[in-house]
Amino acid sequence: MSLPAPALPLYLVDASLYVFRAWHSMPADGFHDADGWPTNAVHGFARFLLDLLERERPRHIAIAFDEALDSCFRNALYPAYKANRDPAPVELKRQFAYCKALCAALGLPVLAHREYEADDLIGAALVAARRDGFRGVIVSADKDLSQLLETHDEQWDYARGQRWGAAGVKARHGVHAHQVADYLALCGDAVDNIPGVPGVGSKTAAVLLAHFGSLDALLERMDEVAFLRLRGAATVAVRLREHREQVLLYRQLSTIACDAPLLDAAPPFARAAAEAGTLAAFADAVGFGPMTRRRLETFAGDSAPAAARA
Repeated sequence: MSLPAPALPLYLVDASLYVFRAWHSMPADGFHDADGWPTNAVHGFARFLLDLLERERPRHIAIAFDEALDSCFRNALYPAYKANRDPAPVELKRQFAYCKALCAALGLPVLAHREYEADDLIGAALVAARRDGFRGVIVSADKDLSQLLETHDEQWDYARGQRWGAAGVKARHGVHAHQVADYLALCGDAVDNIPGVPGVGSKTAAVLLAHFGSLDALLERMDEVAFLRLRGAATVAVRLREHREQVLLYRQLSTIACDAPLLDAAPPFARAAAEAGTLAAFADAVGFGPMTRRRLETFAGDSAPAAARA
């Protein structure tokens, strides 16, 4: 009996994470476009992206960008959502546009939407691609994205060289992949300015979910909380009753919206041929050095793009 063929991987890149990382880690001095605007984040993102493409040679890939920095549907539900973050400076916003243009010139499908975050777009793309037999390789360190992992998927913290599947989420976060949104609702997420239930930290949240299985079951059986072998159990029970409605809202904020519209991109998210002329003009515009130019030329000179080999 022949074994079924392994599912093809769909690489889903959380681009904004790597743009921000380059923005903060690379000095702006020495990296400028033709008009004098900084391009340090573009240079750093390009290095990451080319490394990924050269290493993995993905045939199916989508690059997700955050355009919903202050217009996400979550802000309408909870105005304080991510309110702890400073607005992106215009110098960085220009570089995000450059990074999107680079992906398009390389023939990579781009995901972006004014009302949905990159996490939502990654979730929607993965759910859609699974129907065509793909498995996901989510390139991001963001713990929120672990809730998307199913049996054959994996998440990849590219910078640290760490990869894990659904079975590895518990060792990292103390809860199973399908419990991540419930977990964040209970203990909060400082990165997204979600406060969680007062007095419920990460360890307490993990213990509660290990016992009850889900937030819904916990809220239905709150009378049991005070009798758990848990430090401060009686106080936790009181706080849960007091913040029942809030914790349900926090879960809504923490849950990835896998019904987000994908607009111009659609499964199977196959790579197209790179545009040699556009890449050359882009390299001139942002001031790429000779090494990066040679790497771009290699992609542009590939007469048999990955999409054609799929």
